[in-house]
Amino acid sequence: MSNLKATFLSKSDIKAQDLEHKRKLAFNIDKYAETVIKGKQQFANLDLAREKAKNTKWRAIENLDQYLETFEKNFIKNGGKVIWAESAQDALDAVLKICKDSDSQQVVKSKSMVTEELHLNDFLAQHGIESVETDLGEYIQQLDGEAPYHIVTPAMHKSKEDVARVFHEKLGTEPNLSPAEITQIARQNLREKYITSPIGITGGNFLLADIGGVCVTENEGNARLTTALPKIHIAIVGIEKMLPSINDLPLFWPLLATYGTGQKVTVYNSIFTGPKKKGETDGPEDMYVILLDNGRTNMLQRKEVREGMYCIRCGSCLNACPVYKNIGGHAYGATYSGPIGSVITPNMKDSFNDYKHMSYASSLCGACTQACPVKINIHEMLLENRHFSAKEGMNGFGENMAWKLWMNGMKNRALINLAPSGIKNIVFSKVFSKSWSKRRAEIVFAKENFSQLWKAYKNEA
Repeated sequence: MSNLKATFLSKSDIKAQDLEHKRKLAFNIDKYAETVIKGKQQFANLDLAREKAKNTKWRAIENLDQYLETFEKNFIKNGGKVIWAESAQDALDAVLKICKDSDSQQVVKSKSMVTEELHLNDFLAQHGIESVETDLGEYIQQLDGEAPYHIVTPAMHKSKEDVARVFHEKLGTEPNLSPAEITQIARQNLREKYITSPIGITGGNFLLADIGGVCVTENEGNARLTTALPKIHIAIVGIEKMLPSINDLPLFWPLLATYGTGQKVTVYNSIFTGPKKKGETDGPEDMYVILLDNGRTNMLQRKEVREGMYCIRCGSCLNACPVYKNIGGHAYGATYSGPIGSVITPNMKDSFNDYKHMSYASSLCGACTQACPVKINIHEMLLENRHFSAKEGMNGFGENMAWKLWMNGMKNRALINLAPSGIKNIVFSKVFSKSWSKRRAEIVFAKENFSQLWKAYKNEA
C-alpha cells in the first residue's frame, strides 16, 4: 500500500467518526443546497442550458490548440505577455523571475486553486517573498496553516467560533469575536498589503479566445484590488479553462454562480485583456498570463476521461457526494478533492498509481454527474480510472487474485452452494474482519441458501 493511500485511509477513518466535523460540514452543505434550488429557478430550461454548456466545452477542448494560439495572439496584441508552463516548476520559475526582476518581496493573491496546485505560497516563502491571501476564506486557512478544504469555500469545515479562535491565536485579537468584527480586522490588515505589494496574482475562471481575455469571478472584491493597485498582474490559468468566445459568458457566468454558491450571478465579474492603456487610471502597468499544462494534456490523450477537462470548478459535485460529506476535503490529500478531483488528479500526476485510490473513494451513485452544471459523466470516469488501474496491472497480486476468486464464485452457483453456511460465516468473518466488520455487523449467511429454499418450495407445491 502506498503512503498516500495509507494516509487517505487513516484520515478518512478519523473524519468519518468525527461527529462535530460532520455537523459543521452538513450545516454548510445544507445551506448551500437551499440556495442552489433558488438559483436554478432563473433558467427557463436548465437541462438545455447544461447541454449547451457541455457542447461549448467540448468544442473548446477538442480544438484547444487552436483556441490557445488565438488567445495568445489577441492577448499580446493588447499589450499582455504570455508564458507557457509545461510543468508546475516552469510556472513557479516564471513567477519567481518576475518577482526578482521587479525586486518584489511581497505579493497579494486572490483565491486561486491553481496556485494551490503549484504550492506557490510555500515556494515564494522559500525565496524570501511573502504571499498574502486576500480572500477571507483563504486568509483564514493561511493563518491556520491549512490548505483549502473545498474548491469554492476554503474554510467550509470551520464554524464562526473556530475562525474567532484562529484570529485570537494568530493575530492576538480578542477571543470570541463576531463574524462582522473578524471581517473588519481582516479588511484592515489586507488593505495595507494591497497598497504596498508590487505584484498581484490571480487565477482565472475562464479564458476567452476571441478577445484574449481572462475572466475572474468573486464575491468580495479582493481580486479587483489585487489587480488594480499593484503595478504587475500575474494570472496563472490552467489551459482547460478555455471558452471560444466572450459570447459564451451569459451562459457560463450564471451556471458557475448558481452551482457554485446558489447566486443568480456572482457579485464581481471581471475581464482582463492586458495592462492598462494610455489614459486609463486603473490597472497594472504589466500583465502576464501563465498558461499551465502540468499534466492536463495527459487527459487530452485519454479520450475516456477527457470530459474531466470540461470542469468549471463550481464544487457542486463535492457537495452532492456522500463520501465527501463523510470525510471532508483534507482527507483526500490532493489539491482537487471530491468526485471531480478523484477523476482528474490521478491523470494529471506523473504517477497514476500513487493516486488511483482516490477513484475508489466513491459509491458510484451518480449524484456527482447529476449535480454537474456541464453534465460531466463523473461517476463513469471514476469507473474508467478503476478499469485503467486493473488493465495496467497497478492493483497487485493479492487484490487481483481476490477479485478473480470472487468473480468465479459469483458466476458459479454450484460452487457457492458447496460450502455450508456455517463455514461461509467463519471464512467471511475472518477475511473481512477489518474491511467490513470493523464498522458494520458481520456478514451472516442464512442456514438455507436460495437453491435449498426453492427446492423445498417446489417439493411442497
